[in-house]
Amino acid sequence: MNILDLVVGEPVKTTDERAEQIGPTQGVPIFGLDALSSVAYGPEAALSLLIPIGLLGVRYIIPISAAIITLLVIVYFSYRQTIAAYPSGGGSYTVARFNLGAPAGLLAAAALLADYILTAAVGISAGVGALVSAVPSLLPHTVSLCVGVLMVITILNLRGVRDAGLAFSVPTYVFVGTLLITIVAGVLRVLLSSGHPTPAAPLPPPPRMTEAVSYWLLLKVFASGCTALTGVEAVSNGVQAFREPAVKNAQRTLTVTIFLLAVLLAGISYLVKTYGIAATDAGQPGYQSLLSMLIAAVFGKGVFYYLTIASILFVLSLSANTAFADFPRLCRAIAQNNYLPHAFGYRGRRLVYTYGIVVLAVLCGGLLILFGGVTDRLIPLYAIGAFLAFTLSQSGMVMHWRKNRGRHWLKSALVNGLGALVTGITVVVVLAAKFVEGAWITLVFIPLTIVFFTAVRRHYHSVKILTTCKVPVHAESLSQPPIAVIPIDHWSNITRQGIEFAARLSPEVIALHVEPTEHSELLQEDWERYVEQPFRTAGKEPPKLRVLPSPYRFIIIPIIQFILDLSEKHPDRSIIVVIPELVEDKWYEYFLHNQRARLLEWMLLVRGNERIFAVSAPWYVGKRT
Repeated sequence: MNILDLVVGEPVKTTDERAEQIGPTQGVPIFGLDALSSVAYGPEAALSLLIPIGLLGVRYIIPISAAIITLLVIVYFSYRQTIAAYPSGGGSYTVARFNLGAPAGLLAAAALLADYILTAAVGISAGVGALVSAVPSLLPHTVSLCVGVLMVITILNLRGVRDAGLAFSVPTYVFVGTLLITIVAGVLRVLLSSGHPTPAAPLPPPPRMTEAVSYWLLLKVFASGCTALTGVEAVSNGVQAFREPAVKNAQRTLTVTIFLLAVLLAGISYLVKTYGIAATDAGQPGYQSLLSMLIAAVFGKGVFYYLTIASILFVLSLSANTAFADFPRLCRAIAQNNYLPHAFGYRGRRLVYTYGIVVLAVLCGGLLILFGGVTDRLIPLYAIGAFLAFTLSQSGMVMHWRKNRGRHWLKSALVNGLGALVTGITVVVVLAAKFVEGAWITLVFIPLTIVFFTAVRRHYHSVKILTTCKVPVHAESLSQPPIAVIPIDHWSNITRQGIEFAARLSPEVIALHVEPTEHSELLQEDWERYVEQPFRTAGKEPPKLRVLPSPYRFIIIPIIQFILDLSEKHPDRSIIVVIPELVEDKWYEYFLHNQRARLLEWMLLVRGNERIFAVSAPWYVGKRT
């Protein structure tokens, strides 16, 4: 077994794809992890904005959470219908493109790409934030920890959907279970204490009040709290990953995810208000996450506390898997319409879209490094893309029901219409509240991405026009043989094999040698002895040796210029450039030899024309006969 098999697993046959499909049990960790994990940073992001009004701000967490849960329920019913209407994977891009047109589809695609990149970055930073909260001495290593977690998630996703689901199942259900136990135990303590529970561990003193409550502040709090809804659309994008019946399994996964999310949000909000837990300033000494303080208040800092914190760390970090599951699938759908490079549509050795996974890892890593791995710095950029995609998807579904007027179509259209209205209003609120804090970056990213989509599509269209051929082969012009050109340095087995190969391709072979080198004088003697004499003995015209002067010791440039001049002198003939090259036995030996052969081939592609062909003549070190 080689290193690649050990790291990302052995290749999976295309015929084994069915075995890689999943059910609801694995669907929740893969496609619902982002939504579930948002309870660890959504309420905290909202409370962080209430720090200036001190303990008074805690009173507003329940009504704000109620508004968010209401929005969540509306979005849930909307996406259930989307899954049923588009069983092939009805993501926002697909729905908007089919029902609202290509521009709306591209807008949804760009918004979703931004959302997934930020989903991965926020999940990892929040997970590391939970660890730093429990072990404050790790604060200086935040970025390094984030990058390390990112590498682990990338490798797990390269191993395939099924392996990722198995790896994420245990921490996901431990996370949900421990939080549910915390909520139940916390509510019981509230009831037993007549609504005035005493924290099992001392809480940090609440910040003093520095400003008054305002509607604008509450809108900003709502906007931050809405990050708890991101990831809801993931199931609708990945319907094809489920085993049959795929639609039912996807809907069950969505139902379980939304139910658990609503229960966790409601329970955490209630206990935060009842215990009087205020947020602390992230990135500053003494910082504790909201869940860390809540669990400590209910159970103290014992074994259960550290077990729960560990599960939060794992789940928050692994919640980036939702983005890694959906980002490559979305890129594939966009690439199929020629708006992204076709490489995004190719599946790798484990039946996953490797190119999309790697690109997401690189972009996510850049964000984590740029923002220092601090969740609160990333949150303002977060919700715009998700809610814009929500709005376009639900608007597209309204048009879908209008065009396909089946039974109860009006009811379905009203559900999606309400979803579009509410999420559209939320987009405006989030944009207004978060614009100065960083949401403008998302607004810049989305148009630039659409410009990139358009440029890629234009390129593919122009290439298609240029390469489309309705002209038959010019058989009469094939009587003229090509001219074979072979660059050589000195006489060797590599040169001999290249000369023999070139002579089979054409009766006219020109060998090029650039001087001065230490081999120039000896080459003239070797050429007479090892090339010209054997050819004459066989009654054939020997190849010509042309020596090219190079006073500045350039090697590639004189060869390229000679070939271009030769092509210009013989406009009716093709030029075949045979490039002898050494193929090393071990990968690390590659660095011990110059790679002029590959550079020459690349330069011919850049500066050549349609009559110049480059052919490699490899000589293998480890396979000599």
